[in-house]
Amino acid sequence: MTIHKEGKTILLSLLIVLTVLLYVVYSLSGPGTIFNVGVTFAAVVFLLVLQFFRNPSVKTEINENHVIAPADGKVVVIEETTESEYLGDKRIQVSIFMSPLNVHVNRNPVSGTVRLMKYHPGKYLVAWHPKSSTENERTTAVIQMKNGVEILFRQIAGAVARRICWYLKEGDQVVQGDEFGFIKFGSRVDIFLPLSAKVTVQPGQKTTGGKTIIATLA
Repeated sequence: MTIHKEGKTILLSLLIVLTVLLYVVYSLSGPGTIFNVGVTFAAVVFLLVLQFFRNPSVKTEINENHVIAPADGKVVVIEETTESEYLGDKRIQVSIFMSPLNVHVNRNPVSGTVRLMKYHPGKYLVAWHPKSSTENERTTAVIQMKNGVEILFRQIAGAVARRICWYLKEGDQVVQGDEFGFIKFGSRVDIFLPLSAKVTVQPGQKTTGGKTIIATLA
């Protein structure tokens, strides 16, 4: 288990702030109950933020017929919809909600060539809101597989998240399961599958990024 690079500056800044606050509390109250409560509070806050930026090692079993979960979380949407930004056709949308307690590393659902990588500024509606997929801050990425199938997926900021990080650029050759981004705090990832895909997860099911198979391709 390691700490993700996106968290190192935040954790250092938080440690400095908490240390200063504890110094002030100690200066005003001295040793005793108030200071001990402050230490406990600071430790809990730091550990909560620390666990958010954890980056566990994940070994992906690469399979060109599988679409794997791009994130840890819970499946909140499985529905047929029209993807109008890039694909322009009907797709099966699978959405995974990540709470602040989940690992927030995002991983490539398939291997192939990045055909689109686009950032959209936007609102910060709660991540499970129906309009969050089109109105919130988000990215849109498309990977074209060797067989020509294109898989579109979006990182979507939530009410708490205020920064989406991504590491893809158009033309990149990417490998299934490798890290492509990170969303800070509560958020969501949508993935748009061909209608011929067989979805292998259920609403409410928990997923592990880079491991859970969310669909098989015909």
